[in-house]
Amino acid sequence: MRLLFCGDIVGRSGREVVLAHVPRLRRDLGLDLVIANGENAAGGFGITRKICDELFDHGVDVISGGNHSWDQREAMAFIDAEPRLLRPENYPERTPGRGSQIFEAVGGRKVLVINVMGQLFMEDLDNPFACVDRVLAKHRLGHTADAIVLDFHAEATSEKMAMGHHVDGRVSLCVGTHTHVPTADNMILAGGTAYQSDAGMCGDYDSVIGMDKTAPLERFTKKVRGERLTAASGEGTLCAVYLETDEKTGLARRVEPLRIGGRLSACLPST
Repeated sequence: MRLLFCGDIVGRSGREVVLAHVPRLRRDLGLDLVIANGENAAGGFGITRKICDELFDHGVDVISGGNHSWDQREAMAFIDAEPRLLRPENYPERTPGRGSQIFEAVGGRKVLVINVMGQLFMEDLDNPFACVDRVLAKHRLGHTADAIVLDFHAEATSEKMAMGHHVDGRVSLCVGTHTHVPTADNMILAGGTAYQSDAGMCGDYDSVIGMDKTAPLERFTKKVRGERLTAASGEGTLCAVYLETDEKTGLARRVEPLRIGGRLSACLPST
């Protein structure tokens, strides 16, 4: 199976580059499922119903979330009725929405997507390792799911790497989101799980992690909160992770970074 995981979509620049390229990537790479983290899609803060529909209409199958999932209050009103929009699994039980779901890929194959948030330097939520174990106790790779993708929305690379080793052999891909910078550590771990500490973002890299440079520079140089953070509006880069899985085991056969457009060097999976 061939899957694509797009990193955090930040603002209009991020949306535009995803909308422009995902339909073609689906065709050219023969993708069976496309996942994107959308928690920053609405001006850098949250996501709306309209944005969800636009992404779904252009070839994104699943949208995951993170600590900004609720920045647009309307998300709480429609997330229960939209199974393709996830929020972190380790939010309290009564939080609207769901953090994991089986999705049907091309050919009827089943892909379990899990969205969970880290604890280090993040919100005080349930232990993400125990949370993932509870989900995986119900699903077995290669049996109840043909592939399993874990979006670990976390700040610390140490916590992300620990999660990768924790789920090694039990998921197809463990990929980090949240820090908006693509890491160069894409690899297949000893047990067959593909891993990358951060997928990067889909957005304008002439910025401070997707935000216009003015306000962050004011905060860092003067230690005062000035203007409100706003998403940068230049040409976006699509940063993603490309995955190929073994048809029998669901484990990774190949994992490569993908970058298109904007300021970062282009990188496309070899064919």
